Parts: sequence; C-alpha cells; structure tokens
Amino acid sequence: MSAPDVDPPVLGPPAVEEVSEGLFAYIQPDGTWYINNTGFLVGRQGVISIDACSTERRTRDYLAAIGTVTDRPVRTLVNTHHHGDHTHGNYLFASATVVAHERCREEVLGAGLPAATGPWGEVAWGKLALEPPFLTFRDGMTVWVDDLRCEVRHVGEPAHTTNDCYVWIPDRRVLFCGDLLFHRGTPFVLMGSVTGAIAVLEHVVRPLGAATIVPGHGPVTGPGLIDDVLAYLRFVQDTAVQGLAAGLSPLDAARQCDLGAFAELSDPERLVGNLHRAYAELAGTPPGGPIDLAAALGDMVTYNGGRPLTCRA
Repeated sequence: MSAPDVDPPVLGPPAVEEVSEGLFAYIQPDGTWYINNTGFLVGRQGVISIDACSTERRTRDYLAAIGTVTDRPVRTLVNTHHHGDHTHGNYLFASATVVAHERCREEVLGAGLPAATGPWGEVAWGKLALEPPFLTFRDGMTVWVDDLRCEVRHVGEPAHTTNDCYVWIPDRRVLFCGDLLFHRGTPFVLMGSVTGAIAVLEHVVRPLGAATIVPGHGPVTGPGLIDDVLAYLRFVQDTAVQGLAAGLSPLDAARQCDLGAFAELSDPERLVGNLHRAYAELAGTPPGGPIDLAAALGDMVTYNGGRPLTCRA
C-alpha cells in the first residue's frame, strides 16, 4: 500500500479562536507539513506567543492576526520544540524574549535554515533568519498573564522530539501541547520516540486533566484526542514487531499493512518514518537516539510514489 494519488484540498484561511478569556489559538488549515498551530495569551502588559510559524509570510500573517486582537507587544515567545514550522519565524518577534528547553536551542542551531529544496520540494520560505531561543530551561518555568499562571514544562523524555514542552494553564484547564498531539493528521515521532511518546501521553499529558487542547496541528479539541493518538502509536509498535518478525524493511512493512482506522489521517507517509524509529528502538537504540534520518525521509518519499511530500506552507 502507498499513499493515495489525490490532489490536496484547497486551504482555508487561518482562524483566531478564543479558547478561554484572553487565551487564543491560531489555527492554520489544513495542518499538514509545515502548516502548524500557534497560540497567544493576552495580558495588560503584553502578549505571550506560543510558537512561531514556518515561513516569513505565515509568521507575518500570524503577527497581523495578533494585532487584530490587541495592540500590546509580544513580550515572550515560547517554542514548544525545535522543528522549523514552530521556530523559523522566531526572528520576526523583535521585542520578544524567545524561551525554550535547552535542547531546543541546540537543535535549532544544529538544523540551521532550510534548504531551497528537499523531501518537500520547493517551499516559499521567504527571507528567513536564524533566531534560536536565548532564555532556556531544563525542566520548566512559569510565565504569568497578569495573575494567570501558565506552566511551561519539558515532558521529561523524548516523544515527538527530544525537547518537547507544553504550556498548561491550570485555572482554565487549557493545554497548548505543541506536536505531542496531532488532530486529523498522522502523528510523527521520527526525531523522538514511539515508546517515549506513549509514556508521555499516558503519564504526563493525560493526568493534567485538560478540558481544551490546542494541538500542534489540526482543530482545537478535547481530551479524547489523547486516546486517538495513543491508538495510532500502539499500531506503529505492533506493525514494527510484525514487520521485523517477517523480515520486512520499515518501507515494506508500511506498504503491506492496512491503515484501517488511520487511513483518513493526512500525511500517511509518516508511518514509514515512525517505523524507522520503532525498528531502531526494538533493536536497542535508546529513545531519541541517533538514526539515519535521511534514509527514513527517502523511504517516505518512495512510499509517496516518488513524489515530494506535500508542503503548501
């Protein structure tokens, strides 16, 4: 089985959604490669932004959207992890302190700016400049929106990446979870850990008791999404065990498996990358340990019929 050969849908415009008083989600359809969600928290003294966007145009549009809600400056920018859809636009937040986990800073610097072409073909990145976080933490920190406590916490182990954190507003039961959760899109743990992501969702995210979840990609939702993502991650683990037993490569295991309930998720080629990580863990690679990312991405392109992965950022 390979990814279906269909034309992608026409994208709708981003939307600002007030999920609680003064707390806003910025939702970018359709949530596929490099089309992420962000959030912003508005107080009397200024704004806290949760993540930037992937391209110059998208980040400028996000800043303009904040400007439709308030004329107060963005004073703090929290990066939930290092991936470029959440960090490439950091440089446009000129008045903000950029905050993240210490490993996030390392990974942003290590990744650098995107190449003109790659597995996604040509992307209209715009004129980007590298802006890594310059205030970092190891375990977590607390930021305040007036008297409202907002807890920024590292999840404690590799999950989506090695440096994931979330922003939890306990008094409102609102969670901005970055890419720990994808809604209507295929979860992706190539640069993190399958086992770690399961543990984090079960033992860190679920116990928070969030009523409203702003995922890294896809519509705002509730806690039921946690079970949906856990089901997919366990499907990846089962497929990896069966594929190894049959002597299949991650690519062939992905081609031969039935996606079943997960067939409607966007970017199905991520299964191949997830299986590369699951195979490595079954072979003894520690969570988040180094694997051949280029080989995994190449197999994802092959699964996609040899076409570049769809990116319309």
